[in-house]
Amino acid sequence: MLRRPKPTDSEADLLREQQKFLTSGAPSAASVVRRPDKRRGEAGGGGGGEEDHNGENGGSQRDVVTIEDLPDQLPSLTPAPPKKSRFKASRVTFEDEDAEARLDRQDTHISAVLSKIVERDTSSTPISLPAFTGMAFPKVMHRSATSSQVLPPSAGGKKSIFACQIAAQRLMEGKTPLRCAPAAAQKNEPREQNLPPEISMDTDQPTTVSSPRLVSGQGLVGPGSSGDIVRIHRENQAKIQAMSQSEILEEQKKLLSQLDPRLVEFVRSRKTQSVPSSASPSKHPEGKSIKENFPLENRSAESDSPSAAVLFQKPQEVEMEEEEELSPPPAVTEKDLPVKPQKEWVHMDKLEPEKLEWMRDLPAPRSKRTKQAMQARFDFNGTLIPPTEDLPTHLGLHHHGEEPERAGYSLHELFLLSRSQIFQQRSLALNTLANILSKARAGEYLPVLKGSVMSTLLDAGLLFLLRFALDDGVEGVMSVAVHALKALLVCAEDEECLDCTFSWFRGLASFPLLPSAQEEEEDDEGLDEIMKETAKEKEERKSDHDVARQDVVKGLLKMKLLPRLRYILEVVRPSPRVVQDVLEVLTRIARHSSSSATRVLDCPRLMETVMSEFLPTSWTAPSFPLPQSVYGLPLASTMKLLRVLATSGRHACARLLNSLGVRERLSCLLSAEPSELLLEPSEALRITTEAYRLWALAAGYGQACKLYIDLYPALLKALQSVHRVLAPSDPLLPLQLQRVLALLSLLTQVTHTAGCHQELQAGMVSSQGDECPPPPPPVSWGHVTGLQATLLGHFKGFVKSLDNPVQKNSSLTLIPAYLLYLEAYYYQLSRQNCFKPVETLQELELLTSEVLLPLLSHNAVQDLIKNLKSSSVVCNAQSRHLGPESIPSLPSLACPGWRDRPGLVVPSSPFPLLTGLGLLLETITGIHKGLSCKFTGLLLSEPVIGYLRSCSQARPTLSHTRAWLLRHEHHLLYLLLRLAHRLVPIEREVAKHASLYHQVALVLLPWLLPGSEYLAHELLSTIIFSKDFISEGHSGGPEAVELGELKLHEETHHHASPSLQTVGALLREACAQLPSIRGCFLTHLAHLESSVLVSRDALLSRNPWINSHLLPELTGPTLPSDWPFLPLVSLYEQTGVSDGGGLAVEDLPQGALRTVTHCLQWLLLLEVWREEALKVILPVAKLAHLSCVFLCSSDLFLERPVQKLAWGLFRLLTRRSRLDSLDLNVPPPGLASFQDLYSALLAQYEAVSFGDRLFGCWVLLPLQRRYSATLRLAVFGEHVGMLRSLGVTLEQLSIPIERFTSPPEDSLPLLRLYFRSLVTGTLKPCWCPVLYVVVLSHVNSFIFSQDAAAQEVEAARHGMLRKIYYLTDEVLKNHLLLFRLPQPRSDVGFDMYEQLPPIRAKRLESIVGLQDSSDDKGD
Repeated sequence: MLRRPKPTDSEADLLREQQKFLTSGAPSAASVVRRPDKRRGEAGGGGGGEEDHNGENGGSQRDVVTIEDLPDQLPSLTPAPPKKSRFKASRVTFEDEDAEARLDRQDTHISAVLSKIVERDTSSTPISLPAFTGMAFPKVMHRSATSSQVLPPSAGGKKSIFACQIAAQRLMEGKTPLRCAPAAAQKNEPREQNLPPEISMDTDQPTTVSSPRLVSGQGLVGPGSSGDIVRIHRENQAKIQAMSQSEILEEQKKLLSQLDPRLVEFVRSRKTQSVPSSASPSKHPEGKSIKENFPLENRSAESDSPSAAVLFQKPQEVEMEEEEELSPPPAVTEKDLPVKPQKEWVHMDKLEPEKLEWMRDLPAPRSKRTKQAMQARFDFNGTLIPPTEDLPTHLGLHHHGEEPERAGYSLHELFLLSRSQIFQQRSLALNTLANILSKARAGEYLPVLKGSVMSTLLDAGLLFLLRFALDDGVEGVMSVAVHALKALLVCAEDEECLDCTFSWFRGLASFPLLPSAQEEEEDDEGLDEIMKETAKEKEERKSDHDVARQDVVKGLLKMKLLPRLRYILEVVRPSPRVVQDVLEVLTRIARHSSSSATRVLDCPRLMETVMSEFLPTSWTAPSFPLPQSVYGLPLASTMKLLRVLATSGRHACARLLNSLGVRERLSCLLSAEPSELLLEPSEALRITTEAYRLWALAAGYGQACKLYIDLYPALLKALQSVHRVLAPSDPLLPLQLQRVLALLSLLTQVTHTAGCHQELQAGMVSSQGDECPPPPPPVSWGHVTGLQATLLGHFKGFVKSLDNPVQKNSSLTLIPAYLLYLEAYYYQLSRQNCFKPVETLQELELLTSEVLLPLLSHNAVQDLIKNLKSSSVVCNAQSRHLGPESIPSLPSLACPGWRDRPGLVVPSSPFPLLTGLGLLLETITGIHKGLSCKFTGLLLSEPVIGYLRSCSQARPTLSHTRAWLLRHEHHLLYLLLRLAHRLVPIEREVAKHASLYHQVALVLLPWLLPGSEYLAHELLSTIIFSKDFISEGHSGGPEAVELGELKLHEETHHHASPSLQTVGALLREACAQLPSIRGCFLTHLAHLESSVLVSRDALLSRNPWINSHLLPELTGPTLPSDWPFLPLVSLYEQTGVSDGGGLAVEDLPQGALRTVTHCLQWLLLLEVWREEALKVILPVAKLAHLSCVFLCSSDLFLERPVQKLAWGLFRLLTRRSRLDSLDLNVPPPGLASFQDLYSALLAQYEAVSFGDRLFGCWVLLPLQRRYSATLRLAVFGEHVGMLRSLGVTLEQLSIPIERFTSPPEDSLPLLRLYFRSLVTGTLKPCWCPVLYVVVLSHVNSFIFSQDAAAQEVEAARHGMLRKIYYLTDEVLKNHLLLFRLPQPRSDVGFDMYEQLPPIRAKRLESIVGLQDSSDDKGD
C-alpha cells in the first residue's frame, strides 16, 4: 500500500514513491486526456487523443483536467438542502409565488459554472521587459503637472489617478492605450439594435444605450490576445444570427436559470458602472427603479424593524386606466446644476447624475392595473391618501423613504419618525398617530383598509412607544404622547352616550370595561392547593407585554402610568389641552374596574393634586375665554372623574366625600347660580351638571343626604327656574337640559333614600346585634314630601307643552325624568306609616286621567312609539352598518356615529319615555289595581305588538358594545310583561296575545345580563309558569295534540308502543303541575339567591343597601340558554358518570324522581307549544341533556312517569323536521364530541338496561346511516354483546328504517363486522330485529353491488359470497341472498325474492364456479 508523502521526504524519496506507483498499475486520481476540438473538425476517440498527445505538436496543445466526482449533468435539486441565509430578509418575495420554483431557479449546481478547467493558451503572448531609466526611482507624478494629460472620464470609464497617468504616458510614447476595440462594437451595432430589449443578455439595460459586451465582443481584442478568441466570437455571432428571437430568448432564460442570481447581478452591476455617465439616468426603462416593479405588500420585508406596523389598502374594485407610456426624463447635465464645478475642486471633476436625481421634480403617481394591496399612507390629519392622488410637495407629505412619488407616511415610517433624534419629528409622528387612532376609533378606515388599524398598532408596540414618549424630556413630545394615549383609550362619543343615559332608570350604573376572560393554560396542574399560585401572583409574574396584550389598561398600570401622569400634572403643569387629556385618561382607567379605580385613588398625591389644582374651593375669574392655564380653576372633567370613581363602590364614594373634600366642593358649586360662578357660561353649566350627577350617585348609596338639608333653598331655587332657563332661543339649551335632568336624578335618589329611613330606623331598634343594618340616613320622608307638588306641576306643564312645536323636543327630553321621580315618590309613599290609601287612590286616579292618559294618546308620543322596532337593539342585532373597530384587549361601547343611525339613545327613541312610563304604571297599578284596565291600549297597539313579535324571533349577540344598551331594553321588555301580567287575567283582548307575551318572557329570560337576576326571578315566579300565559292548556290544546296524533297514525299506519299514554294526556297533566314545576326550577336556581338579593336592592332603589353602582363583570347572561334542562344536568353532575350507573332510585338525592318528572313535563310542554323558545338550543344539545336520564341512575328511566314523558319527548325529537336538523358531528356543549357521550350510553345500556325499549330506541338513534361510521363501529366492535338485548321492534321505533339502510354502507371494516355478527350468530332477528334488518340490507347491497371498486373491496365481496353459499344455516343463507327491501309490516321485517334474480344468480354462479374450478385444479 502506498504511503502518503511526508514533509520531511527528500526529492529522491518522492521519485522512489512515484516509481512504486507506476509499477503497481494503480489508477491515478487525475488523468490527462486530449479532448477533440469539434470546432477544428477533429475526430473523437481515445486513440486520436493519445496520438496527438504524443505527436510533434504536443507542446502546443493545452492540458484538460477533469474532475471525476463532478457530473456533466445538473443534479436534481429536490429535496433541496436546508439553508440559512442572512440575505433572506432583504429578498423580495411574493405571496402567490411557488417556493419550489423559486428554489430551482436560484439554487444552481457548481457544474453550471465550473464544468471543465482548461489551461489558457499563452504560446502567442508577447513578453516585454520593463524600460530601463537612469533614475534610481520612478519620477513622482503630481496632479497639477499631469491633470491636462489625463483622459476624460467618459473615454475609459472610471479609472484611478495612477491608471490615468499610465495612459497619458503611453500616449506620449506613441503606444495604443489599453482600451476596448471600438470597431467590434460598431460592427455589431446594427444587429444588436434589431434585437428587442428583452432578448439582450443584460435584460435590465436598453440596447440603445450600450450593447452587451458578450454580444458585441467588446474587450476581447487587445495586445496579447490570441486569434482563437476572435474566431470563437465570430462563430458565436454567426450562430446568434441564425437563431430566431424566440430561440435566443429561450437560450437566455436557460442560461440565467443555471447561473447564480447574485453572480448575474454582479456582472450587471459591473456593466452598469462601465456605461457612460451621460446615459445613467435612463438605465431603467420608463424611468422606473427596480423596486418599483415589486408589489407594495412585500416592501415591508425590507424594513429593519421586526415589529414594523404595515397596513395595506384594499384593492380597488374598479379597474384603473392603463398606465401611460412615459418617456424617460432627460439626464442631468452640467447646465442644470445651480453651481458649476471647477477643476480645482477635489473629486468634483466627474458628474454623477444618479446622485442628483433627488433634485428633480417627483413623477406623478401612476395608476397600476393590479389587484394587489397597496401600502396605506396617511397625511398629518390621519386621513388616508389614495394611491393615485397627486398632492403638491409643499404640503410636506413627500419624503425620501419608500415610494418617494407617493405622498403620506405609512405606519412603519411613523414609528421610525417617532424615534427620531429631532424632537419636532417625534412630535409630528406622535400627533399623526393620535389622529389616526381617533379616525380608527370612529371606524373611518373599515371600508378601505384590510385588517384593524388599532390591532396593527398595538401588535407593533404602540403602547410601549407611547409610554416611552411620556418620559420624554421635551414637554412638546410629552404633551403629544398624552394626546395619543387619550386617542387610544378614550372615545368621546362613548362618554357622551353614557352621560345621556345617566338620567334613565338605573342609568347611573354601568358595566366595568374589562376584556373578556381568556382561558389560560394551568402550569401548576396536579399540585396541592397550597402550592398553587394565586391569581395575583400569576399576574405579577407576567411580563408587561403579556399583560398589555390581554388588557391594555392593566398593561399601562403595570408600566407605572399613574405616577407619571401625577408628575405631569404636579411638576410639568402642561397646557389646558394636556390637562383635559390626562383627566379623560384617568376617567377611562377608572371605568375599567373597581380595582383600577382603587389604584387611581391610592396613587400617592395624584388625587390631592387633582383636587387642589382643578377643583379648588375658591378661584378668580379667568381674564380670557380660553385661559392659557387651567390651574386654579374648577373643571367639569375633574368632577366627572370623581363621579366615575364613586361608581366603583360606596367606600370609594365615602373617601371622596370625607377625605378629599368633595362635600365642600359640592356646596361651593351648587349653592350659587351657574352665572355667579366666575366661569365661562358653558363650563359653568357643565361643572354644575356633573356636580348634580356626583351628588345623585352619592345619594344612591344613602350618602351626602345631610347636604340636601343644607342646600334645600338652593335646590328649590333651581327648580323654580326650570321653565325660565329652558328658553328655545338659548344657544346653551342642550347644556341646560342636561343640568335639569341631573337635578331631577338627584331628587329621585334622595326620595328613594328618604323612603328607606323608616325601615332602617325600625331595623336598628329591633336588631339585637346579630347583623347590624346600615345606619338610617339623615334625610327622612318628611324632608322630601314638599317637592312632589312642585315637580308634578312642572310635569303637567311639560305635557301641555307637547302641543307647542318649539318646546316639544325639550318636553320629550325631560318627561322621562319626571316619570321616574313620580314612580320613586309613590313607591316609597306606599311603604310609609303615614300612607293614606284613600287619598292616594284618588290622587292616582286624577294623575291617570289628567296627565298619563293624555300623555300616552298624544300624537308626539304615538309617533315615538312607532319607532320602537327601528330603535331596538334586540330587533336590529343583524344590522349591517359599519361600527367602530373593536379590540378584545380594549373594549368600548361602539358609539361613534350614534347620531346618524337609529338607536336607543337618539332623540327619536321611545325607550326612555316608555321605560319611565312602564315603571310608573308598575307602581301605581300595584297600589290601585283598577287602573290597569285604562292602559290596555298600550299593550294592544300595533307598534308594541309588532315589536314584541320581532323580539320573540330575535337572536341578539352579547358583547360590551351592546350590553350597556341591551340592559335598558331588557328593562322595557320586563315592564311590558309586568303590565301584561296584570291585564291578561282580567282583559279578554289582552289574553288573546297571552302566548306572545309568554314567548317573549321565555326568550327574555336567558338574555338577562349580570345585575338583572331579580328580573329573572320575577319572571320565573310570575309569568313563565303561569297558567294564564299558557293559554293552550285550558283552551283545547291537549285535545288538539291528541287529534293530530290520531290523524298521523291513521295516515302512516304507525302504532306507538302499547300501554303508553298519548302526548295530549301528558300535556294535560303537565299543565296541572305548573306550580310544582315552578317550585322545582326555583329550587335549582337557589344558588343565585345572593345575586338576586343584590340585584333586588339595586332595581328597587334600596339605596342604603347598595354597595356599588358598578355592575358585575360581563361574563355572560344570568341564565344559560338551556336553562330548562338544568335539573337534569345538575342531577347528572351530582351522581357522576362513574357512580351514576350503579345508583338505584332510592340512592339518588331526595326528590330526584320528582325533579326529573317535573323537568321532563316542562320540556314536553315547551317542545309542543313553545318550540320557538327552544330553537336557540342545538338539537344535539337537547339529545345530550336528555341522555342524562339514562346516565344518572341505574333504574330511573324505568320509572313509569319518566318512561311516559321520555317516550313523548323521543317521538317529538324524531319527527322528520327534527331528524333533518339533528347533526351529531357538532360537539354538544361541555363535551369534546358526541362520541364520548355515546360510549357512556352504550356502556350503561349493557350494564343496566334490561332490554328496555326506550333506552334501546335512544341507542339506535345515532346509528342512522347519515352519521359517522365511528358510532356504528362502537356498537359492532366494542359493545357487540348488547345486540342480544336490543329488542326494539320496527313498530316501536319511530324513525323510518330507510334512514338506517340508505345509502348502502361503504366502510369495509364495518361491513366485515356486520358479516361476522351474522355468521357467528351474535345478531339474530329475535334478539335485535331492527339492526338485523339493517345489517342484512347493507351486506346484501355490498355482495351484489355492480360498482367498480378497489381490489381489496372486490376480494371481500367474493369472499363473503363464497362463505354465504357454503353456509349450513339455510335460513340465514336465504335471508342474505334473497333480501329485497325492508318492510316494517312483514313478520320478519323485510321482503324477500322467491328466487335470485338472473343477474345476481349469474354473479353468484361465476364466483362460486371459479372457486370450484380452482379447487378441482388443486385436487
